[in-house]
Amino acid sequence: MGKANFTEDFKRDAVVQITERGYPVAEVAARLGISKYSLYEWRKRYGKPATVARDDDQAAEVRRLKRELQRVTEERDILKKGGRVLRQGCKVKYAFIAAHRLLFSIRAMCRCLRVQPSGFYAWLKDPLSKRAQEDHRQTELIRAAWRESGKVYGYRKLHDDLADMGESCCPNRVARLTRLAGIRAQIGYKRCPGHSGGKPSLAVDNMLDRRFDAEAPDKAWVTDITDIRTHEGFAYLAVVIDLFSRRVVGWSIKARQTTNVVLQALLAAVWRRKPKGCVLVHSDQGSQFTSMEWASVLKHHDLQPSMSRRGNCHDNAVAESFFNLLKRERIRRKVYRTRDEARRDVFDYIEMFYNPTRKHARNGMLSPIEFERQHKAKAEGV
Repeated sequence: MGKANFTEDFKRDAVVQITERGYPVAEVAARLGISKYSLYEWRKRYGKPATVARDDDQAAEVRRLKRELQRVTEERDILKKGGRVLRQGCKVKYAFIAAHRLLFSIRAMCRCLRVQPSGFYAWLKDPLSKRAQEDHRQTELIRAAWRESGKVYGYRKLHDDLADMGESCCPNRVARLTRLAGIRAQIGYKRCPGHSGGKPSLAVDNMLDRRFDAEAPDKAWVTDITDIRTHEGFAYLAVVIDLFSRRVVGWSIKARQTTNVVLQALLAAVWRRKPKGCVLVHSDQGSQFTSMEWASVLKHHDLQPSMSRRGNCHDNAVAESFFNLLKRERIRRKVYRTRDEARRDVFDYIEMFYNPTRKHARNGMLSPIEFERQHKAKAEGV
C-alpha cells in the first residue's frame, strides 16, 4: 500500500485531539493508523498556544456557584426520591441511604433526612453480604465502561465489555445492575418515521440489491449524505462505508449540499483504501449521485455505480443505520454553534470512537478496524 494522503483539515482535527481534548499522542496515532512522528510534525505546524486563563476572582465565583447549584440540585433529587421516608425511623432512613449511595453523596442524604453520618456508619458496621459487595464492584466496572463508550452503550454491549475484562456474569445480571444504578444508553431525541417508495432507478440499476454482507474489504461501499443543524446554518455530511466491516472509509463536511461534498468523501475513501479491484459503490438517487461529475469520478477510479429505488431508504439501509447511530449517540445530544465545531465533533466520533473502538454486534462485538485486522491476520496465516 502506498503512502496515504491526508487533507489539511484531517491533520488539524488530529492535532485538536491532543491539544484540546487531551488524548495522548500514542493513542491518537494508534487510533488513526499513523505514526507518532507524523503526529508530532503536525502538532508543530498546526498546534495553537493555550488561551489566557480568566480572572482568578471571577473563576472562583463561577466555581462556587457551580458547587452551590450542584448541591441544591442533589438535595432536590434526594427529596424527590426519599420523601416517603422523611417521617420514618432512623433505620428506614439508613436503609434508603445505603440503597442510594451510588447515586447521591452520603452526607447530602444525611443532611436532607436529618440524621447523623456517624449514626449511619454505626448502623452500617455489619458487613455487606458477598453478593452485595460483588454487585457494587461490578457496578463500578459497568459505570466505567459506560462512560468510556460516551454513555451510548446499553446493557448488552456493557455485558460484552465485562466479558472482555474476564468478569463472569450473565446479561440479566448486568441489566439489573444498570437499572439499579440508573445507567442507560443516551440516544438523544427520535425522528419521525417517513414513507418510502418503490420505483426503480432510471439512472443506474440497483446492483447491490440489499446484499449488505461483503466477503472481503473493498468489494462494496455504500454512500449517502445527511444534514447537521448548527447556529450558522446546516452542515452537510457525506460518508462512504465499507460493507465488509461497516468502517467509515471516507467522509466530508461542507456548508452546501453540492456534488463536491460527496466527491470529497469518495476521493477520501479511494486515497485511504487504494482498492486494487473494481468496487461497487451504492447510493440513492440524489442529484449529487446522478451528476456527470460523479459518474466521471466513478469511471476514472474503476468504481461500479449502483442506485436504490426512488425514495426507498431500505435499499441503502447500512448508510441510514450509520446516520441514525451518529445522530442519536452524538449529534442530538449537543448543540453546535458553528459548522467547524460540528465537523470536529464528527471527526471525534468517526475517527476516535466509531472506527477504532465502537463494538458492532454484526462484527462479533468487534470494532470495524479490529474486525478488519483479525480478518487480515487470518488471511495471511492461511
